[in-house]
Amino acid sequence: MITAIVHVSAEVSQIPEVATAIAAIDGVSEVYSVTGPIDLIVLVRVRSHDDIATVVADKLNKVPGVKDTETHIAFRAYSRHDLEAAFAIGLD
Repeated sequence: MITAIVHVSAEVSQIPEVATAIAAIDGVSEVYSVTGPIDLIVLVRVRSHDDIATVVADKLNKVPGVKDTETHIAFRAYSRHDLEAAFAIGLD
């Protein structure tokens, strides 16, 4: 599984509609409205790098109201939740 974090700048008056449209795209797992210089943070989880291109370049960037995106591909995940899940395997 490949995870990409996409920073999205959107038309301010359309942020809720942009977020809803992005959340409906296959491959998008989460969309967060945030404070700061960007408007939305989008988590994309797909099987291949080509799928990232499909989700971001072919779909997300074409959502009406999206002004700009910046995509970051994750190398590794470090979270307490992931570590607890890994150690809990087979204990049920």
